[in-house]
Amino acid sequence: MPDSSQVYINTKGKEVNSYDAIVIGSGISGGWAAKELCEKGLKTLVLERGRPVEHIKDYPTANLSRWELPHRGWITNETRQQNPLISKAAGYDESTQHFFVKDADHPYVQEKPFQWVRGYQVGGKSLTWGRACARWSEYDFTAPKRYGYGESFPIEYRDIKDWYSHVEKFIGVCGSYDGIPSMPDGEFLTAYELNAVEKHMQQVLKEKFNRHYVSGRWAHITDPKQIHLDQGRAQCMNRNLCMRGCPLGGYFSSNSSTLPWAAKTGNLTIRPHSVVHSIIYDEQQQKAVGVRVIDANTKESKEYFAKIIFVNASALNTNLILLNSTSNRFPNGLGNDNGLMGKYICFHNYRGSMNGDIDGFTDKYYKVSKPAECIIANFRNVEKRDTDFMGGYVIYSGAYRERLSDKNIKPLLGAAFKEAISEPGTWGVYMYMQGETIAKASNHVRLSKEEKDQWGIPLLITSVGYDENDDKMVKDFLEQGQAMLEAAGVKNINTNDNRQPPGLDIHEMGGVRMGNDPTTSLLNEWNQLHHCKNVLVTDGACMTSTGSQSPSILYMAFTARAVAHAAEELKKGNL
Repeated sequence: MPDSSQVYINTKGKEVNSYDAIVIGSGISGGWAAKELCEKGLKTLVLERGRPVEHIKDYPTANLSRWELPHRGWITNETRQQNPLISKAAGYDESTQHFFVKDADHPYVQEKPFQWVRGYQVGGKSLTWGRACARWSEYDFTAPKRYGYGESFPIEYRDIKDWYSHVEKFIGVCGSYDGIPSMPDGEFLTAYELNAVEKHMQQVLKEKFNRHYVSGRWAHITDPKQIHLDQGRAQCMNRNLCMRGCPLGGYFSSNSSTLPWAAKTGNLTIRPHSVVHSIIYDEQQQKAVGVRVIDANTKESKEYFAKIIFVNASALNTNLILLNSTSNRFPNGLGNDNGLMGKYICFHNYRGSMNGDIDGFTDKYYKVSKPAECIIANFRNVEKRDTDFMGGYVIYSGAYRERLSDKNIKPLLGAAFKEAISEPGTWGVYMYMQGETIAKASNHVRLSKEEKDQWGIPLLITSVGYDENDDKMVKDFLEQGQAMLEAAGVKNINTNDNRQPPGLDIHEMGGVRMGNDPTTSLLNEWNQLHHCKNVLVTDGACMTSTGSQSPSILYMAFTARAVAHAAEELKKGNL
């Protein structure tokens, strides 16, 4: 392996392996970078460290019933013992495990407990994401600065609003038009209907708390438009097997949407099994010229070259790659003059949850087991600070009927048993929080100086944890959530603070944050490294704060906006 502080260029390789643009990572933001770059006529190479996954063809469990799986969907004790970390991830079971990284396949060092969930394959975690797509509001972008607990983004909601629309129309986002200031409306397909108990919750929360309980914004095609049919995608059939890969393309993934779309232009090349070692910086040209890759299988080192480079490896791996991209000019990582790279890592707080039973509504059921949830928009610290903690939280919620009635308690056989289990049981209601966490320098990742992985790359050290602010937020959610459920007549309420380590939220952010000031940030308002402008970061690493809404659709909007700017700058000869 060549010394990463030296520019290592194989001249013959440069002639063969040159592109207009390189995208590192094929997940949610990487797929969008590929789509936008290819549409603009740029020959684009997507580097993916994992295996190839082709839409439909490589979804082996998509159409299997649970009884057709060897262990009926359950994870074996052996698998759980070998994978104590990843087996805790949401959605991980026998039918989806092939889309998650085994614990041993890419080790890291936990200085503080951090459970890093990864998906190494073409499409990345876009195959297994939760699909929530609410927009950030202006309050999310400005709250840290307004309340003095962090830096504001170098853009405002008005700067990203049209890019949200651009993304929503293409991927397909269902939702209701509710006029909620802290959760702006978007370009929505038909929303999922609330069931009887959810409608009851909606009415009670509005009347007694002036809070909004609405259908969530979800990346599911409830009524296809022409743009979705042109992608070869179809209406979501509410099978609720999303994380197995959807052969219908009913929910958005890179595999069903952006990557095939990019491929149709003739400008896309995807290279799987490509573990990115570092970005090559040319001292004379004073810009990045390529990417050094290690073949995951052969361990052979290769170099690929391009005019612009998008880093979309998922937040922590993006930090790892940039920190490992050292040179004489950047001895501490590419663009890391201020020493802040890897710092201000943040995540979403998912610790609080609750559930209970509600009487009545026994003559009501629902049409489908919808793959979307209801959402209670953030009501904390929105226009003014109104709590003893900083930041806000949204609440995901839903109501359901137990599959079996109370009759099932009795020992029944034959026809009587069959008749009993056909009767639905009582209604239940649940809530769980998704809370903002405060970006701070002490929450960081860095490279190990001693340990390396199987490709000779330094292991990442995670040092990320909760603080008092997080504890106060959880306490508030548990109090407010219980009060709302009780007001709606919910009984037997169980509240829980699971105190799970960070990471299982799968919303890690920061480390290469945006900002106007190069002394306090790494990226400018266009997601370019301040000190190496032909390298752009548009995945979770770019985030300055977490907000309370799910971030994935914001990454997509950032990416489309950044590509438009980079392509224009390239045309002008500025990159």
